[in-house]
Amino acid sequence: MLEKGDYMKAVANYHTHTKLCRHAEGTPEDYVRQAAKEGCTALGFSDHCPYPDSFTDVWPHIRMSEDQIPLYRQYVRSAAECAPFPVYCGYECEWDSNYKSWYRDGLLGEYQADYLILGSHWCTSGSSHKYCPDLTGSELNRYTDQTIDGMRSGLFRFLAHPDLFMKGYKEWDEQSSACLKAILDAAVDLNLPIEINGLGLSREPNETSRGMRYQYPYVEFWEMAAQSGVQIICSSDAHDPKDVILNNWKARDFAGRFGITPIESLKI
Repeated sequence: MLEKGDYMKAVANYHTHTKLCRHAEGTPEDYVRQAAKEGCTALGFSDHCPYPDSFTDVWPHIRMSEDQIPLYRQYVRSAAECAPFPVYCGYECEWDSNYKSWYRDGLLGEYQADYLILGSHWCTSGSSHKYCPDLTGSELNRYTDQTIDGMRSGLFRFLAHPDLFMKGYKEWDEQSSACLKAILDAAVDLNLPIEINGLGLSREPNETSRGMRYQYPYVEFWEMAAQSGVQIICSSDAHDPKDVILNNWKARDFAGRFGITPIESLKI
């Protein structure tokens, strides 16, 4: 556990949302002001990325549209001007191999994003996209393969909430442990950081056969991760300015329970 004085240490946070993702509050300037008050060394914005053409019909209520990208960049640039620390403009992306060129040539190329993170929320099968906490059986195996495929693309700086599917799956059993072990092994092989997500620590816990558990981060997985040598980053996944540093420290407190020393910054 962290000592009280540790909370005074400034931290970096690279998982931050804004009102443009349609389910968060505040502008980048609101987050910068709050982060400056509480202690921040770098702040990265990573709203859910927009998509071109027909893909915009998928979950339109949680992402900006492509024509809002210039506004997003303008918001972040304006916030950077008043920030006493570096501010970066990025995106949180799903993985669909059909959109690899969009991530690489569109978001990172034409629109000059500073970085991308992989937030694997759904399992894609053709034109169907199913939310990962709702997956069962072979769907969970397919989701795991899809997530690892995205990790191997080389486009992402870290994997956000690798244990998100435990929000709905709930039980630590042979299948869930095998799927998360596969994701963990891939992260180690690729030297790709995985995220302890502070937002999950703020959600209503799940009742499981082993007692109450955070929806995510899931204790049994992070016990395993702590012994693996994987790189671990702590993030707030802030959807409200008041959480931009607070949720990060919740994640760091969780990391301390397992003797995990998170990486302090990304090379951007």
